[in-house]
Amino acid sequence: MKRLLVIALAVLITSCNDEAPKDYVTLSGTITNPNSDSLIVANRIFKKVIAVNSDGTFSDTLKVTPAMYFFNDGSEGAAIFLRNGYDLEITLDTERFDESLQYSGEGADNNNFLAEKALKEEALFDKDFSKMDMAGLESAMEQAANQLGTFIESKPELDSVLSTVVKMELEENIKSLKGYYGGMIALREAFPPGTPSPAFENYENFKGGTTSLSDLKGSYVYVDIWATWCAPCKAEIPYLKELEADMEDENITFVSLSIDDDRTHQGSWEQAKADWKAMVADKELGGVQIMAPNGWQSQFVQDYRIQGIPRFLLIDPDGNVVDPNAPRPSDPELRKMLAKLM
Repeated sequence: MKRLLVIALAVLITSCNDEAPKDYVTLSGTITNPNSDSLIVANRIFKKVIAVNSDGTFSDTLKVTPAMYFFNDGSEGAAIFLRNGYDLEITLDTERFDESLQYSGEGADNNNFLAEKALKEEALFDKDFSKMDMAGLESAMEQAANQLGTFIESKPELDSVLSTVVKMELEENIKSLKGYYGGMIALREAFPPGTPSPAFENYENFKGGTTSLSDLKGSYVYVDIWATWCAPCKAEIPYLKELEADMEDENITFVSLSIDDDRTHQGSWEQAKADWKAMVADKELGGVQIMAPNGWQSQFVQDYRIQGIPRFLLIDPDGNVVDPNAPRPSDPELRKMLAKLM
């Protein structure tokens, strides 16, 4: 009897010492050359801000549902897959973010796969597919899809949730890229160099009166289609200002065409116009500042098939198309293009 009691007591003690499964993620690591004092881990329904120490170290816990998340150090970021029970350690150098990103600990295999996949995608997709024809684009996308699909299938040990997500993402990304670059190729084919440009007529000028494209004949015209609410548009402003200053003595006119409308300004055209004028004044924007009379529905905008902004056009002194989808001011290719023309 005593022996049975001893055995029962030993079983009880052992069961009490068994740890319950962790219902949280432990995330820690070291960031070399940190860009901020925090790390943000988030997806559409979750967000956690993790403090980063002055030496680049960090550590915190998160309760999550198994899913893809995105972490950002204030300047750059990467996808991360999290599941409660993971004990992940991250090391990276922000000066070589993608190339240096490494994981160790529980959950590392799934996330090192994501880091490797990101590098493969960068190598496959960091190309200007818009210079291809439709057949070339179709072939390039098919090759990329096959290579990435083979890479995913070579990792049978992946978490089933992660495997499902990355396969769906691959299909969606290929479809999106084909649509985006296919639209650019179709645009280039519709407006080959030398084609007479669609024209805008009597668009309101910030300085007073109206301006038409025909008023600008005799010089190259670089048109920036933007809106006050468009963050990527506003990010180009410093580069545009610098370009305008550097090319002040060249035969080129810089036109900024706002497509602000009532839908994006509390249902009021007057508010849209007021906000446009306020930002032009506040940002001290140069060049020719005009506003499209009907926003997205304006004929010039429709003729150029503009469905997203910022968008840039380059027109020659005779009013003919040079490039219906010109490089952005922040793109060094624009200066190279203009240098050849000037």
